[in-house]
Amino acid sequence: MKKVSILTSILVLALSAVAFAAEGGAAASGGTVNIALVCIAAALAVGIPALGCGLGMGTGIGGACSGIARNPEASGKITVTMIIGLALIESLTIYGLVISLILLMANPFIG
Repeated sequence: MKKVSILTSILVLALSAVAFAAEGGAAASGGTVNIALVCIAAALAVGIPALGCGLGMGTGIGGACSGIARNPEASGKITVTMIIGLALIESLTIYGLVISLILLMANPFIG
């Protein structure tokens, strides 16, 4: 768990310097640097949540299958709980997609 938080903090610190430094260079080069950074940010806004959701869904479905295998009588309750959990996990990917679309549509340099 500590590896994830350390990696996340390093990533945030590294990308924040790039984000704050891009404004002066974007004005001089006609916005091409800004367009590239926005496209990379939009790709990361969808890709990272999709990766996390895929791992979470796989873990949840694996746990549900092993629970049903151990106790077949509880399969109805386990299935309902699993579907609700998968819907909540999937909402994270949808939030990432919304953020990506906002980044692409609200940028004055793109279209």
